[in-house]
Amino acid sequence: MPELPEVEAARKAVHENCNGRRVVEANVADDSIVIDGVAPSVLESSLVGRTILGAHRKGKNMWLELDARPWPSFQFGMTGAFNIKGKEITKYRRSAVNDDEEWPSKFSKVFFKLDDGLEISFTDKRRLARVRLLNDPTSVPPISELGPDAYLELPLEPTFASNVLKKKGPIKALLMDQSFLAGIGNWVADEVLYQARIHPEQVACTLSEAECSRIHKSIQEVLNLSVDVNADSEMFPKNWIFHYRWNKKPGEVEGHKITFITVGGRTSAVVPALQKCTSQSSKNSRKKIDDAAETQDEAENDTTKMKKKGGKKEEINNASDPADDDGPQRRKSGRKAKTATKDVLTEKPKKGPQRKTSALKQSEEEENKNKSVIKKAKRSREAVKAQEQDSLGAANLKRQGRVPAKERSGEEVQASAVANTGKRKVGNRPSTKAEAVESSKLKEQVDVDRVTPKKSKKRTRVAK
Repeated sequence: MPELPEVEAARKAVHENCNGRRVVEANVADDSIVIDGVAPSVLESSLVGRTILGAHRKGKNMWLELDARPWPSFQFGMTGAFNIKGKEITKYRRSAVNDDEEWPSKFSKVFFKLDDGLEISFTDKRRLARVRLLNDPTSVPPISELGPDAYLELPLEPTFASNVLKKKGPIKALLMDQSFLAGIGNWVADEVLYQARIHPEQVACTLSEAECSRIHKSIQEVLNLSVDVNADSEMFPKNWIFHYRWNKKPGEVEGHKITFITVGGRTSAVVPALQKCTSQSSKNSRKKIDDAAETQDEAENDTTKMKKKGGKKEEINNASDPADDDGPQRRKSGRKAKTATKDVLTEKPKKGPQRKTSALKQSEEEENKNKSVIKKAKRSREAVKAQEQDSLGAANLKRQGRVPAKERSGEEVQASAVANTGKRKVGNRPSTKAEAVESSKLKEQVDVDRVTPKKSKKRTRVAK
């Protein structure tokens, strides 16, 4: 897609040929995708009769300053390009249209004619460009969301390095982030990193200050040179990787092989022999080691707190019974220490007796309480069920004309027992099967009468 050098070449051509000229004719294509948020007739009327005071650019965006607002804004997309009849303008190679046979081209989206007869056309073959009509293009997206322009507003080297070292993504993806730096696209990023000898996948925060300095210098050199020659690739230095990247086939530059990888979703040209993906700088490595040691100390402190018992702390190395204590041990370090700390933190059971922590004791007490509550509830349910069965049995006896054992007086129960005893044979065994059944029923009634509390009598009478 057109990048900063190509868009800057278009801006300079429009500014040099159109500045101070009045628009006398305009024709806008009926394309609601490219012509964004404005009717073609409205855009035409906003151009006709207006004088062009200048052309401006930020990143890959360009807008025309007219003698009255609103102003037209152009986002080039993948194949957007300005064409001036009879004038040569360097274009992105995939943006070029054949305007010799047809003018304006069938891909023209905005055409206007000036008072001196000069004709200008903005074309887009793939319909990914956007043309808008805005009162202040710099105050609304996409221009308002851009970072500093990589050519006009590149931060000073210390600020640039500080901003880079705060980021964690690949350095190429960072350079192509328009909110970080506006204007750098795929081929410019590849060239900058190749000239700086930095691998595109190198994580930004792992770069050294010297490497950031090389990238900063490379951005200036690549953009300054390409803008000075109006993005004419034939005038680019022969040692630029730009000349070898377009066919995406393995080749060589300065005697070194070129390979292609994908970084940030974009194809990237890399020379592995010169662009090595290094490890962290020594400064960042020391910081990482210090952070790891601090994390380990915090883990050990947390473990000591977990081992409190009876107001006394237990050390990690003395987690077993005192009988197994072999005396003080030296502090472990490295992988073994991390493994030991992890085992203690996760509280995995080890061989040999272990002391129960307060948290474990508390959980056991709660579990015992829950069990006792469940037992009490079970007994209560059984008592209620027994009372209901007694009530139903008493009601059945009354229907049969018999008096329940609970409602009999003591004399009646004793007389009934004596009578039944007289009917029994030797050995206190019932003489007949019927007597055996009657005897067992009477015995059950007497037992129930003894066990059932007085309150159950009142409930039975109320039910009656």
